[in-house]
Amino acid sequence: MKNSVRQTIRESQQKKRKSQNILKIGLATLGILVIAIFIFSALNSNNPDGLMGQAVVVASAAHVADSVQPGPYNSNPPAGGTHYEESYAAKFYQESDLPSLPKYPEGYLVHSLEHGYVIFWYNCQVAGTNCAALKQTIQDVMQKTGGDKLIAFPWSSMDVPLAMTSWGRLLNFTEPEPDLMEKFVKANRYQAPEPNAQ
Repeated sequence: MKNSVRQTIRESQQKKRKSQNILKIGLATLGILVIAIFIFSALNSNNPDGLMGQAVVVASAAHVADSVQPGPYNSNPPAGGTHYEESYAAKFYQESDLPSLPKYPEGYLVHSLEHGYVIFWYNCQVAGTNCAALKQTIQDVMQKTGGDKLIAFPWSSMDVPLAMTSWGRLLNFTEPEPDLMEKFVKANRYQAPEPNAQ
């Protein structure tokens, strides 16, 4: 009989310890979850809309005549502002395309941004840039993300080899980072005043 009482007491203590351990694990998990939510909120407090890149103030989205220079823009490369009524098609533009394009391509490119495009602005003139590798990385990301509403364009007036823009957003790269580039496309494409326009 003593053995059965001892066994009952032991089983009761084991159940109590098990319950306490479950409670401790639950509280620890809850604490980790609260910390994770706090960190996530802190990281996104400057970016509540979920878009990537530095926010750029777009003072105007007005159309201007294609006989005048558009802008001025609040970033280089531009991430929004005054622009022409026509836009550029989705594709990879090479430096060799520039002579055949109008004088101020930014006016057309900003209109593309207004339609939800993401633009990869690249500058092969930055010292130490492996142009072939840079272009290949951009092309790979464009292909991997479907190519829809994506433009790559040479832009020699910036001081980094690569920048990405969407409407009101800019992300500069000192070297290409395919995963981050892909995330920018997925987060920012179609996030513009006229995302359904071509």
